[in-house]
Amino acid sequence: MKLVRHGAAGREAPGLLDATGAIRDLSGHVADIDSTSLAEGILDRISGIDPTALPVVDPATRLGPPVAGVGKIACVGLNYSDHAEEAKLPTPNEPVIFFKAPTAISGPSDPVLYPVGGSKLDWEVELAFVIGKRARHVGADDAAAHIAGYMVLNDVSERAFQFDRGGQWGKGKSYDTFCPIGPWLATTDEVPDPHALDIWLEVNGRRFQDGNTRTMIFSIGQVIAHITEMMTLVPGDIVTTGTPAGVGLGVKPNPVFLQVGDVMRLGIDGLGEQRLTVIAEESGS
Repeated sequence: MKLVRHGAAGREAPGLLDATGAIRDLSGHVADIDSTSLAEGILDRISGIDPTALPVVDPATRLGPPVAGVGKIACVGLNYSDHAEEAKLPTPNEPVIFFKAPTAISGPSDPVLYPVGGSKLDWEVELAFVIGKRARHVGADDAAAHIAGYMVLNDVSERAFQFDRGGQWGKGKSYDTFCPIGPWLATTDEVPDPHALDIWLEVNGRRFQDGNTRTMIFSIGQVIAHITEMMTLVPGDIVTTGTPAGVGLGVKPNPVFLQVGDVMRLGIDGLGEQRLTVIAEESGS
């Protein structure tokens, strides 16, 4: 299944995509696609529904974040060797973990705010997954059973906040709108091999990132095993797995950063595309 949440921001309704790509409304079967419904086994409950029996949603309707009620966003840094090289940082011996604030979550076509006080706004296309089953001390071989599905995530980053303000990475990763997710959450049966997906990002039509998830340093199983050695992951939590080379900070000889009016387009095989425009934040907002 490809699960979506459709409608105005803050009032999204649950839905899914049928075989033709049409949005079908799930409101008659589940209240939302969120941490509560995932914990209650929503995926099993709706897996047998015939999509053609569901109401069709206007294709012009906004798609919001495909999961709500997210408790935490755990991120793996430097998980592609080419990205570690461009960042001039050593290849890690074990996963580097940091966090984004859930308040940064936005939809796959929502605007990205240029932060007040920012100067080095950057992009990072990433494969993310959503936890569907509580995970604590999970072995790498058992990790897949704890995943509800996969989606595209843009780890938008203000490098001045991240590196120049004397703190941890989360300071540059958690501004409102810095975590666009979706357009849909693809259940695990839709993604036979998450380690064989093309992953890319363009800015104003120029391709900057063009990689494949096969070049991850640590597999998804290894990532889950590592994180759950140190904390519990619960339904609705998001884990994002790192970005390939091609971020703006790594452009040679001079870094390239996003400006107001720039448009990012990014995607992953089978998981859809995002189209995001950078806008100025209104004074006092």
